[in-house]
Amino acid sequence: MASAALLLPLCATASAADAAQTRPAPASALQRAFAAAAARYHVPQSVLLGVSYLQSRWDAHAGAPSVTGGYGPMHLTDARTALADTSPRGRDAQDLRGDSVRPAPRPAPVPHVRPPSGTDLPARLKTLPRAARLTGLSPAALRTDPAANVAGGAALLAAAQRDLGEPLSADPADWYGAVARFSGADDTATAAAYADDVYEVLRTGEKRTTDAGQTVTLAARPALVPRTAPLRRAGLRTLSAAGAECPTTVSCEWVPAPHEQFGNDDYGNHDVADRPSSPDIRYIVVHDTEGGWEGVLSMVQDPTYVSWNYSLRSTDGHIAQHVKAKDVAWHAGNWYVNSKSIGLEHEGFLARPDAWFTEAMYRASARLVTYLAAKYGIPLDRQHILGHDNVPGPTTAGIPGMHTDPGPFWDWRHYFELLGRPFDAAPGSGAGLVTIRPDYAANRVAYTDCGGQGLACAAHGSGDVRLYSDHDEKSALVKDVGDGSAPTTGVNDVGARASTGQQYAVADRWGDWTAIWYLGQKAWFKNPEAQPTAVPATGQVATPKDGRDGVALYGRAYPEAGAYPAGVPAQPLSPLPYKLPKGQKYVVGDEVPGEYYYAVTFAGDSHRLVAGDDRYYEIQYGHRVAFVRAADVQVTPTT
Repeated sequence: MASAALLLPLCATASAADAAQTRPAPASALQRAFAAAAARYHVPQSVLLGVSYLQSRWDAHAGAPSVTGGYGPMHLTDARTALADTSPRGRDAQDLRGDSVRPAPRPAPVPHVRPPSGTDLPARLKTLPRAARLTGLSPAALRTDPAANVAGGAALLAAAQRDLGEPLSADPADWYGAVARFSGADDTATAAAYADDVYEVLRTGEKRTTDAGQTVTLAARPALVPRTAPLRRAGLRTLSAAGAECPTTVSCEWVPAPHEQFGNDDYGNHDVADRPSSPDIRYIVVHDTEGGWEGVLSMVQDPTYVSWNYSLRSTDGHIAQHVKAKDVAWHAGNWYVNSKSIGLEHEGFLARPDAWFTEAMYRASARLVTYLAAKYGIPLDRQHILGHDNVPGPTTAGIPGMHTDPGPFWDWRHYFELLGRPFDAAPGSGAGLVTIRPDYAANRVAYTDCGGQGLACAAHGSGDVRLYSDHDEKSALVKDVGDGSAPTTGVNDVGARASTGQQYAVADRWGDWTAIWYLGQKAWFKNPEAQPTAVPATGQVATPKDGRDGVALYGRAYPEAGAYPAGVPAQPLSPLPYKLPKGQKYVVGDEVPGEYYYAVTFAGDSHRLVAGDDRYYEIQYGHRVAFVRAADVQVTPTT
């Protein structure tokens, strides 16, 4: 009877859900829900807030499920509701090796991956049904009512604490084991990495306005030291990190992609190399999986499929490495970029804005990237930390098939804050360069083609800004001549979009509008002073040398023909259908030598790195980067 009485306020909240939809909740309602649930289940409010922040950053996503079927601020999972959408993506029509010297791979069927039944689901994917049993609240209420969802999370934490034989203490330091168990991880390393992140949030504190306009605050406790001993009694398995190349601050395992021969001239699914000696490593490429964890792992272990270096799990940030950094994975669709990059696949979907990327995964990814960048000397900027959607087509023919993930709903601004490289404004207001930096939550760009051609995407924050041919939202979108089709508002159409962290030279200004040089033309975006979508920047820009009306651009920085030794076919420079016109300026990200890694056989003894005398500049040309010969341009600093 006492338990039922405690649940009455929550039941009333759930029964009034329809009424709540017609009137906005007070901005403090979610904070009060955390306080009420903490008191009801005797969980420290700070612990409840910290766990929720790591799951959703307190967002409710209007009751939409995440990629793993997680709901609400506590990300309570019921993956049975999303099984039909978590099958792995189909085989890419594009050859993700991106090397025209290699024959196109023979078509091979996508391996069948049976979606797990409800009984086969791991515990981390069915926490919502358990929360329903603990609270007496309906699954529907736990999915759609934030207050009920928070109560469900509090009940799960309290149950985990009791299962460990621990008291329901008021001291947050005593809840480390329960927090680790809340992650749903079945191994000690992943559970501990998750709990460590939660306690880091508790030490630093957070304050944020959520996607529903709720203001939530977690006060900092900088001296908080958790008591970790209870985790040893949790009965979790020991996960081996042997073979994996990861920092100690993340949970990581080695799940190798096969380097196997399956025919006279076919092998997969990566190439052996000796990086960073031959060739070096300059880029990290961020992808999303377009599929659920189990299916993705099955795909990367198929020798007839493609490969990438690391996969990151949504629920708890766990990492699996598949290809050693010394070897070349096939993931970017551009052989030059593949040979010089490390590819990271994040569990998620580009065209499902509310199938969100969790904070746990963002933080694990940022720690991995920080580690890799320090190890291989990779600058932490947006011309070296690329999205797959920023990788250029290697040739004109390859442009239309280039991928567009992780898409406009990946929060680059938050990601770079976690990397310790926030996109700060340069001093002064009249700079000749800008860094794209909209407020992600408030920047609700309208996209289409989510869930079907022409269908509108759900309203959601975005890290991209839309680009127009004039300072008017009724004007035409800028056109990407390389794509060959009319520009659209489709979520996969990147031709008229600039992304957070990218830098461009200012071409013009008009009231609240700013124009940048983009794809060889003026591209306008709304940039009001009261709510700017870009901030001043400084850097170097490239423009054609005097006397030239325009110079060619390339999707790869290959050496000149005379650099190729006997036995290695010379690769054509193959200019793209773009120009860097006279009088236009484009931000320079790096100067690189012309190089080609020749690797067309299973064995590595015939692989060669061809290096020439020609040098190139990588520039931010459109949404994607491009390369221009250093001999064709002059580079000057801007202030």
